[in-house]
Amino acid sequence: MASLLASILIDGFAYGMVLFMVSVGLTVTLGLMRFVNLAHGMFAMIGGYAAASLITMAGVPYILALILAAIVAGIIALGLEISVIRWMYGRPELDQVLLTIGLVFIGIALAGMLFGNSLVPVPLPDMLRGASDLGFRVMPTQRIVAAVVGLLSLLAIWLLLDRTMFGIRLRATVDNARAAGELGINTRRVYAIAFSVGAALAGLGGVVGAELLPVEPYYPLKYLVLFLAVVAVGGPGSVFGSLIAALLLGTVETAGKYLAPGFATIGLFVVMLLVLSWRPDGLFHRKSRL
Repeated sequence: MASLLASILIDGFAYGMVLFMVSVGLTVTLGLMRFVNLAHGMFAMIGGYAAASLITMAGVPYILALILAAIVAGIIALGLEISVIRWMYGRPELDQVLLTIGLVFIGIALAGMLFGNSLVPVPLPDMLRGASDLGFRVMPTQRIVAAVVGLLSLLAIWLLLDRTMFGIRLRATVDNARAAGELGINTRRVYAIAFSVGAALAGLGGVVGAELLPVEPYYPLKYLVLFLAVVAVGGPGSVFGSLIAALLLGTVETAGKYLAPGFATIGLFVVMLLVLSWRPDGLFHRKSRL
């Protein structure tokens, strides 16, 4: 029993960190920027495809491909933010939903044309294949890497938001965009950078989490509800809330797969229902602060 519990907690932690990396950008755009971006999962898919292409076609080492994939996702997101999305800030939520759902279907169609409709694996180097002995159980090395990358991402987000001038400007823009603009802060640039960084993190999660959330054209639609669940349970606008929600939901779904595989996803949504019935705004909802 102790070994089973440890396995659930470790696998749930790795899965939760992947969910956090992909979802944290969505909690920023939805909770802080007030933009309903249902196309956020598309950036994770882009990261997965970019890494797979770089490794298989160009022979780029895995770690470098991981970094470049995140950059590609961020650059594409920046282009979309400048050309399309920024014009939707402040528009009714229905307009934002229709636009981003349209982007999802465009992304699905393009991914199918370029990469086919089957799953695309992200090749791992020899050192990350196989499993590692943790003493009480053997765990796939790739999941350990996912957990470590997730922790490093969490550290990077904390440093960016709490220890940099950009973090100060983002908090000021979120609290009062008009006042921030009058003080000389380029609010459009702040929003664009925040949107791009969130997409880059999603791209990173799409690569390291490819074993748990396989890369395919329907990726942004297939896992959309899962990413939204993390944001809703954690509380829109709360990075810490997204972390707790991702770990909670990841552990619950992992426990379901171990104990009752047929009901794993149902258990996840039962937990979401219970949490939102208790706290409709999420566990750590904040209206104007990070």
